Amino acid sequence: MRALPAAATHPALVARAPRTFPVHTVRRGFGIGRLLLAFLGVVALAGYFDYVLGFATFQIANYFSYFTVLSGMAAVVAFVVAAIVAFRHATDPPWLDWFRLLVTTYITVSGIVFLTIVIQSSTRDYTIEVPWSSQLLHFWIPAIALLDWLTDAGKARLPWKILAWILVVPSIWGVFTLIRGSVVGWYPYFFLDPVQVRGPLETAVYCLAALLLFTAIAAVLTATSRLPQPALRREPIAA
Repeated sequence: MRALPAAATHPALVARAPRTFPVHTVRRGFGIGRLLLAFLGVVALAGYFDYVLGFATFQIANYFSYFTVLSGMAAVVAFVVAAIVAFRHATDPPWLDWFRLLVTTYITVSGIVFLTIVIQSSTRDYTIEVPWSSQLLHFWIPAIALLDWLTDAGKARLPWKILAWILVVPSIWGVFTLIRGSVVGWYPYFFLDPVQVRGPLETAVYCLAALLLFTAIAAVLTATSRLPQPALRREPIAA
């Protein structure tokens, strides 16, 4: 009897084989998306810098006092590094996803806080403009970064102890901003300015709410990293 051809090499079976995308193709897509997101961040930061310089009383040093600007700069670095890793590896090293989680948390909270300030501005007799650069920094980039995090199957499983580190940077920034503000007489956000609040207690309440928000967002992101990740097919694309 003549031996039957192997199933893997049978022409009919090969023709009917489903098209599968290898892991490096998926990761390359994430890498390209992150590079585009980094470019968008640079454009937004430059546009916002040009916008704030239009105010006669504004000083360049104040630009780098905004938490949104600092977290946005860190986000650009995170996007570029994450893109390079995605091009070269099927999964992220834990240290990178620690960094990504911190940055994603910070830019997300910045957007939520800014939206709250815009909404409350109508009750405090002043108007806040939201130029295109500010919309990118506060809303679009955080939203896309969250989507990148939630859909990335290559991220590491992060430990809950990362929540102990999430408040370090905001706390240092807050103390520095309060001290600097008392010296130069300028604060990046109204709830830190003693002139615009009813007293230290109101500032403390706002700061506590922000810290709780940081922790909550980070907890959600950490939880999603611990969910079962969908397996990526490693087979080459069938002809």
